[in-house]
Amino acid sequence: MLETVKNAFKVKEVRERLLFTFAMLVIIRFGSELPVPGVDRNYFSNWFAAQTSDAFSLVDAFTGGSFLNMSILALNITPYITSSIIIQLLTIAIPKLEELQKEGEDGRKVLSSITRYVTVALALIESGAMAIGFGRSGLLENYNAINVILCMAVLTAGSAFLMWIGERITDRGVGNGISIVLTINIISRMPQDIVSLFRQFVIGKSIAVGIVAAVIIIAIIVGMVVLVILLNSAERSIPVQYARKIQGRRQIGGTTTRIPLKVNTAGVMPIIFASSLMEFPVIISTLAGYHGTGVWSEVLKYLSSSHWCNPAQIKYSIGLLVYIALLIFFAYFYTSITFNPTEIADNMKKQGGFIPGIRPGKPTAEYLTNLLNYIIFIGAVGLTIVGVLPFFFRGVFGASVSFGGTSLIIVVSVVLETIKQVESMMLVRNYKGFLND
Repeated sequence: MLETVKNAFKVKEVRERLLFTFAMLVIIRFGSELPVPGVDRNYFSNWFAAQTSDAFSLVDAFTGGSFLNMSILALNITPYITSSIIIQLLTIAIPKLEELQKEGEDGRKVLSSITRYVTVALALIESGAMAIGFGRSGLLENYNAINVILCMAVLTAGSAFLMWIGERITDRGVGNGISIVLTINIISRMPQDIVSLFRQFVIGKSIAVGIVAAVIIIAIIVGMVVLVILLNSAERSIPVQYARKIQGRRQIGGTTTRIPLKVNTAGVMPIIFASSLMEFPVIISTLAGYHGTGVWSEVLKYLSSSHWCNPAQIKYSIGLLVYIALLIFFAYFYTSITFNPTEIADNMKKQGGFIPGIRPGKPTAEYLTNLLNYIIFIGAVGLTIVGVLPFFFRGVFGASVSFGGTSLIIVVSVVLETIKQVESMMLVRNYKGFLND
């Protein structure tokens, strides 16, 4: 990886793209420290400290601490992520959106425009809820209409600005801009979390205990990173043979290609969906100021991951079993809407392609479906391990960090994809140089 970056800086075009990306990331981190006018920046710090659940920890990680600091980028790109998920799911229910998705580049541009508008609308709703809901209880130093509108405008503008920066990184920088922004936000919180772990388990202990604890912490982090890398890179290649055809005096076909099926076909989406569904009631109850007792209070404890794997309250770990079931369900569900075996089998049949030993048409679709179900299960098990381990260590040992399984998968996936893109850019440049020579 270091060798790739070193060689990339030797190529002018790639170097300029890398420097542009770095400059944009510096701007983002600078903006994460600028406060919203008229806001008490200590409000959310105190509010977070008073919470018994960790429903907002993922939001804090995704915003790189901007939400906790209540900066102008407090909403960050979370409205864009939500908007993208909504549009992606709506393509299944709305035929018009599904047609746009299949129209190629022009259709994707229209969907991107729709996503931008939905992002701004969501940012307005979220900023309004924050300015009005929290403003009454002390977020705004002076709670009045002008300050509420100013807070909404600044937060919405900050979210739109980050969306714009993400698109500029995609066009003029390296990698997928939105993913790069999300990754740098997560990475910015990791040093603080690692320091907290060492303060909790290493500093102040005897030398022997401190060394053992440090080795265990490093081994767990490295092990999870390696597992995520294996999960993201593992794939099953399916050979496809195309029949030979004679058109005029030319022979077409007769080639062999492969369909790569990734083990982690759905990526990080199952964890995001499962976490969001489990945390939604907790977040709504928290924002509504519910602090009561009774049946609903018990239900919230089952849903909150902060109560899972705690030996003193083992009954609440039933919520973890529900989370695992949701994770596996969404792994199959998300894959089913992004990979259609019947459509692939039909396209292969139209182009004269077939899988060796499998008849074209319906038998091919059934073969792909069965193989895909097997692969998805393996990927779902891997996702479960990555997603559950942080809950286990937090419940048993009290090790609370913001970079859980979701964050690690995002960071590792984006880093690997960005490195691949840099290598591709260098390869294209070498081809151009060869042709010019």
